[in-house]
Amino acid sequence: MKKTVLAMVVMASSTAYAQDNGLKPGLWVITPVSEIVDGHDISSQVSFVQANLQQAMANLSTAQRAQVQAMMGKAVSADASGIRICVSPAMAARGKPMVDPQGRCEPGTVTRTGNKVDFAFNCSKDGRTTVGKGVSTIGNDMLSTHLDMTTTDAQGSHTIQSESQMKFLGADCQGIKPLDTLAKKTPGAT
Repeated sequence: MKKTVLAMVVMASSTAYAQDNGLKPGLWVITPVSEIVDGHDISSQVSFVQANLQQAMANLSTAQRAQVQAMMGKAVSADASGIRICVSPAMAARGKPMVDPQGRCEPGTVTRTGNKVDFAFNCSKDGRTTVGKGVSTIGNDMLSTHLDMTTTDAQGSHTIQSESQMKFLGADCQGIKPLDTLAKKTPGAT
């Protein structure tokens, strides 16, 4: 279960939205509100991992820790306030929600109504399929997002309902590298 919770935290940190949807280049903090995986509320576990990320990393095997550190690089910082990410100008300029930082999984549909953006996606990569929909609500340097998705891979199928909030902290990323920079350096990223 610890692997699932850590994967949820990493996944939440890689979700971003285009400038037309309220995203500005700079430093953002993501705060998970709720996480339901296969009908089980893991919100408290996600909050625990977020607040105790360093201890959680120490509890991983050496190989798992190296893998997580390689994935996160300096593109994510987590503490009790949330997960901090840096959004590059290129990421902010994209015209639709991004399901992954590489932009390989783009929504098939995007509908904007007032301060709400509805989107749906269906992506396959490396034997894993992710199908889902979401809605983001924009207001005062804040994005609130609800995602419903199903992931399917060799280990089976999992349903995930996730709610999170993103708050803009400022143009200075304070040494955190943009997510799309990490994606370019990750083996297998295109």
